[in-house]
Amino acid sequence: MTDKYHVPVKITPPRFQPIGKYSIIEFREDCAGSCKKCVKKNCIYNNFSYNRKHISDMKEPEYLYTCSGCFRCVQECTKGIFSRVINPEYRTLGDDYWRADIILKLWYQAHTGNIPVSGSGYGGPFIGEGFDSVWTDMSEIVRPTRDGIHGREYINTCFELSERFKGLSFNDNMTLAKKPRKILEVPLPLLLNLPKNLIINKYTILAAAKAASILKTFLLIDSKNYTPNLSKYKNNLIPCLKTDELKKYKNLIVTSKAVLIEYTNTQDIIRTVSCIRSLSRNKTVIIKVPLNTNADKIASELADEDVDTIYFYADDHGKELNTKNPLFLKDIIRKIHNRLVADLTRQNINLIFSGGIAMAEHVAKAIIFGADAAVADIPTMIAMECRFCKECQKGYSCPVKLDEEFDSDWGAARIANLFGAWHGQLLEVMGAMGIREARRLRGEIGRSIRFENLEKDIFEPIFKRHSEQL
Repeated sequence: MTDKYHVPVKITPPRFQPIGKYSIIEFREDCAGSCKKCVKKNCIYNNFSYNRKHISDMKEPEYLYTCSGCFRCVQECTKGIFSRVINPEYRTLGDDYWRADIILKLWYQAHTGNIPVSGSGYGGPFIGEGFDSVWTDMSEIVRPTRDGIHGREYINTCFELSERFKGLSFNDNMTLAKKPRKILEVPLPLLLNLPKNLIINKYTILAAAKAASILKTFLLIDSKNYTPNLSKYKNNLIPCLKTDELKKYKNLIVTSKAVLIEYTNTQDIIRTVSCIRSLSRNKTVIIKVPLNTNADKIASELADEDVDTIYFYADDHGKELNTKNPLFLKDIIRKIHNRLVADLTRQNINLIFSGGIAMAEHVAKAIIFGADAAVADIPTMIAMECRFCKECQKGYSCPVKLDEEFDSDWGAARIANLFGAWHGQLLEVMGAMGIREARRLRGEIGRSIRFENLEKDIFEPIFKRHSEQL
């Protein structure tokens, strides 16, 4: 029997002091210095002890990454020397989509490997744009057996990158007319990638490759970045090639379990896939396609060809590319999925998507809308303490020195922790739905509620009736 999939997580502290949301400002000149019960020593979360080294190094008001906002130090200090404010550096993290609170949660998961549960209820938005407008089904959460994260029920999160099984054909003597290709199964519906607009060097690549090996998934890697020191992890690497690079990287194609080809046009892709099949019949072939207004048409064309998987990529905010009124990722996924269902070809091909996948819930929601799996790019970098400040894009040095040498084992552990926590959250979401198979979740749109649909159903009849009365 196959072992149950498990991600080994371990506490992996950050190299640099993380930027917290709250700043505790201490007016030290007013400190009595003789309090027997100093509020610093009595902090129930021990935050002042944890951050003492940072205080001595920085010699400035302390920014508490782990401040829980209990206000005890502010209220109980006999001299009233403490005040709590929003950390000014916190406001510099990320952007409108990759919000500072998301980055902090990703850091916490990369640090501990735990699901970010505050104990004081959900504090995020109940409605918003993109994935925030989707609520998942929790109808089975009251059943005690629906508890996959604690091992009382087996929940399968596997998906395939290889050819979909379409049935067997036999000769007259009952031998197989065509031998089926090997199945390339991944135990986690998530692949890793490193975004091109952030820091890509031998240290970040090696850390991500090691993490892919730990997670038993794959790292998508540009062929020019495939160096000999990565050969140890070749079973967890998928090289990305252009259609005119097959001869140059022939050995890489043969030795890799799968290969990723950048889309040019359908005819060119058909010829390229044919060449790859001549080199290795069992090779899993993935086509990388930009998510633009023609994405569903391209998917329809490739679904009839000898292609195993299509990888669609949107922009960093999960928006459609090269259009004035871009759709969000979830809507594009649904559009492509429905197109293939209408063509009766959805079972012919696997679909994976990237762009705007910022939290574990986004993976589950993408699958609900029709994806087979997702690709995490920016979270992979954030796990290694990237602040998504984009200083590197301006030519400045990285504030957490990802552009310099660092321990790749540390980076791999942080990445594995983050996606181990994501796997736990996926189990929780699926368990709450009563679904034990990630492949069963694909396209189950009835397992979600969309705010835009609720708004239309509730308010459209009211305003329509009002307009008719006028």
